[in-house]
This record gives sequence, C-alpha cells and structure tokens, in this order.
Amino acid sequence: MKKLLLASAALAALSTGAMAADLGAPRMPVATAIVMPSFSWTGFYVGGQVGYGWGKAQQPWNFGAASNTFPLTQAAMNQSGVLGGLHAGYLHQFGSVVLGAEADIEASGVTGNDGGSGGVVNGLKHRWNASLRLRGGVAVDRVLIYATGGLAYLNASASDAFFIQSLSTNFTGWTAGVGLEYAFTPNVSARVEYRYTDYGKTTARFTTGDYAERINPQIHAVRLGLSYHFSTGGSAVVARY
Repeated sequence: MKKLLLASAALAALSTGAMAADLGAPRMPVATAIVMPSFSWTGFYVGGQVGYGWGKAQQPWNFGAASNTFPLTQAAMNQSGVLGGLHAGYLHQFGSVVLGAEADIEASGVTGNDGGSGGVVNGLKHRWNASLRLRGGVAVDRVLIYATGGLAYLNASASDAFFIQSLSTNFTGWTAGVGLEYAFTPNVSARVEYRYTDYGKTTARFTTGDYAERINPQIHAVRLGLSYHFSTGGSAVVARY
C-alpha cells in the first residue's frame, strides 16, 4: 500500500513540474501576411482626351430675321471631325460605388454643311466645346464602369454661301454617355468613352437679306483619354494568422 501511495505522489509531482515548464515556455511569434493593396479611385485627377464626333444640325429658317418663327425647312447639315482637349475632376469611392464630377474643354474640328439644300450651301464649323458633368459608376478593383452627364457648351461659326456671311454662334445644351476606365498604375488610368450631345437651339441672324436660321447641332462622339490621379491608389492590408 505504501509503495502505491509513493508511486502516485511521484507521478503527481512529475505532472505538476511538466505543467509549470509549459507555462514558462516562450510564445511562438504570430505569422503575418501582406495582402496586395486594394486600388482606390478616390482623389483628384487631370488628363487629356482625343476623339471623333459625327452627327447632324437641324436648321429651319425664314426670311424675316426679326421673327422668331421658322416655318421653312431644309436638309440638316451633316457634321463630322476630330476633337480633343483637357479634363479634370474628382472621384470618391464608397465601397464599390464611385461618384464624382468632371469638367473638360476641347478644340473641335467638327464641321459640315447641308450640301446645298434649296440651292444654297449652309455650313457650321465647331471651334471649341466644353462640359461640366457628374460621373457615377461601379469599380471592380482597377476597372471602373461609369455613366456621365451634365451641361454642354459649344462655340461655332455659322455660314451662308448665298449671302456670303458667317456668324459666331454659341450653343448651350446637355450631354450624356457611358465609359470604361482602367488604372494601369496607382496614378495612371486610360479610358474609352461614348457621349451624345445636344447643344440646344440658337438663332443665327444674317443681316444681309433679313434671313435667319434656327440651328440645333446634335453630335455623337467617341473619345480615348489618359488621366493622372493625385492619389496613392489604396494601401496594403496586413493579415495575421
């Protein structure tokens, strides 16, 4: 009996010692892993774009320039040409949703005429255009799919071959479109964008002959753009395990 008690006491002492040794052992370091950064579209940006525009300009007319009625019709002017300029804006990302605003200004080579409708060639030459738009879309890491729309402005020259006159004309309307943008680096992105623009109606009054036209340019355009973003493009996420 005594031998059994002594054996039990010795076993208990060994177990207690082993537990004490475990409690005093140093902890192993926790491994960490650095995950690739998640790209962020938040921030200001500037850039440039170039594109091609095409469309028509409606032009009802009359021979009473003092009148605001335009009962006579003629063929619409066909318009096409290259355009390009600069843009700047700001975006903010909320999860996968991206919202912001952008302004642009462009020199325009879009021009055309009505081909001599009624025996007289009437033309419209775009000089420069600008827009102020909202942008909104969905981001999938470095890819941004977006829609855009807002105000549009156009300065152009309207001409009439019969009266040998040209007038500077200004148009104010609206523009809307969609685009796809990809960020190659945290600071550089490229885009392709389609927009339709209705520049509204402006009356061109030719003093010679008491003649007036009510012109309404409507243009489709596809643009390629490159932007520089003043942002870090996101930060690394550290995971522990």
